Amino acid sequence: MLIFVLLSSCYYTKLDELTLLWWGLFDNELYVEFSDRRYGPFYPVDGPIPLHRYRKHKKTKTEERADKIADLAKKLGLPRTALDKNADLQFLVDKYKELTPTVTPFNDPDPYQEFTYPTVLFAKRAISDYLAKPLAKLSTEQLAFIDVLLAETLNKKAIIERVRQYFHSNKGGEHNAH
Repeated sequence: MLIFVLLSSCYYTKLDELTLLWWGLFDNELYVEFSDRRYGPFYPVDGPIPLHRYRKHKKTKTEERADKIADLAKKLGLPRTALDKNADLQFLVDKYKELTPTVTPFNDPDPYQEFTYPTVLFAKRAISDYLAKPLAKLSTEQLAFIDVLLAETLNKKAIIERVRQYFHSNKGGEHNAH
């Protein structure tokens, strides 16, 4: 007695074709049904892969041969130059070349803009967010202070600290959450 469960079905709208995958309930058989014909059974190649583990890529015959020759060369103490001259073993030389990573230092001390604003506009937007009001509603004196401050520095910490001092000292004893 065979009991099957419909695992999934795929309907291709452009081709107007329906493909069904049938998975055996009490065994590991997989059947594919297409155009009223059932194909299979198909069996799993290997057991399930545990979580956080991966199967190694199976080596080809050439790679296995290369590994054997490389191991033998190490045992014999054969220098690399001996492999360079042999055209048949050139694939070994190419495979086992040691690659050195290229080192490119950062030109910018703050490449991710963690400490400074990239432009004056970003700084003005941050000040506006900090004050919780648009800069257009500020007085000309306050706007002049912000322009002078941003001409001096774009350092995030310094800007917010100076804005806090300036705007809280002008409040006249009023205490805010900032």
